[in-house]
Amino acid sequence: MADVKLMIAGRPYDVHCADGEESQLLQLAAVVDEKARGIQGGTEARQLLFAALMLADDAQEAKGKVDKAEPQSDSLRAAVALAESREAAARDELRAAVVREQAALKELEAARSATVAPSAPKPANDRVLLQIADRIEALATKVEQIS
Repeated sequence: MADVKLMIAGRPYDVHCADGEESQLLQLAAVVDEKARGIQGGTEARQLLFAALMLADDAQEAKGKVDKAEPQSDSLRAAVALAESREAAARDELRAAVVREQAALKELEAARSATVAPSAPKPANDRVLLQIADRIEALATKVEQIS
């Protein structure tokens, strides 16, 4: 246990506290002393009473602000959770789109690299080609005769 000497409203007080809490106790005493010194007149007990009442009012006001802020922070947490959920869904959709695009590119590449083997001439085509060849020969013969 540590012993701390406090000065509040011009009067010394000896207080015991746990080791390591001396600094905190001195800071709190300074707040009480400031409130008590702000109250003029009356007895020391009356100054401390009003200082305590003003500090209680400050504490109650701060608690009210915290109570008002809690629903807002709950709303913010819900909005953040929704945004994170939407972000995850968008990432999943993007990954799926990338996979589909890669598959389409592979399919396109396979289609480009596939070579179409020339088909064998059909018998009807062979006959037509032979007829054309015969006509060319006949024309070549006539040209030779004219020259």
